Amino acid sequence: MQTITTVAQLRALYDDAVPGSLTKVAPQITPLYRRWIEASRFTVLTTVGPGGTDASPRGDRTCVVTVADAKTLWLPDWRGNNRLDSLENIVVDGRVSLMFMVPGSNNVVRVNGAAVLSVDDAITGTFRKGEKQPKTVIVVEVAEVYFQCAKAIMRSELWRSEADRTLVPSAGEFLREVESGFDATAYDEGYPEYAKDRMW
Repeated sequence: MQTITTVAQLRALYDDAVPGSLTKVAPQITPLYRRWIEASRFTVLTTVGPGGTDASPRGDRTCVVTVADAKTLWLPDWRGNNRLDSLENIVVDGRVSLMFMVPGSNNVVRVNGAAVLSVDDAITGTFRKGEKQPKTVIVVEVAEVYFQCAKAIMRSELWRSEADRTLVPSAGEFLREVESGFDATAYDEGYPEYAKDRMW
């Protein structure tokens, strides 16, 4: 297998970057980017650490992050599986990326920056839902923000329909594949009720 081993080899394969892909980058959250981010209920958080990289889906019923100011985003860490892959990476290496998506839109907004974990009640408390609030909030200092070319979503027809869901394995089936005898059907049927009180 032939591989690329230098940046020079890589660059030689491609044309120069499209000028607009460079000039569209903003060093902070502009008013229009703020509108987009506040409309997004879903983001993918990417981190890096000694053990490698991690990409974690994050979502909420309303805006998935809070825009604290033009250079700062707050992302609450709601209940998950407690693997803590992303959070451990942030503690060791604060570099993060966020990819915001809005259903039906072919655009994606990306934010790159550095993050820390806050346990300050003045921050975590702003996300309180009833008796629950996140143990930590990921505070992102924005370095750059830009929208992504729409071609990937257009090619994939990502929002075409939900029919594709019938073609893929369920969570229960994934578990049964690694645990012989696991009751995948019971797991899948019971999960919505199980998760109902564990969303936050």
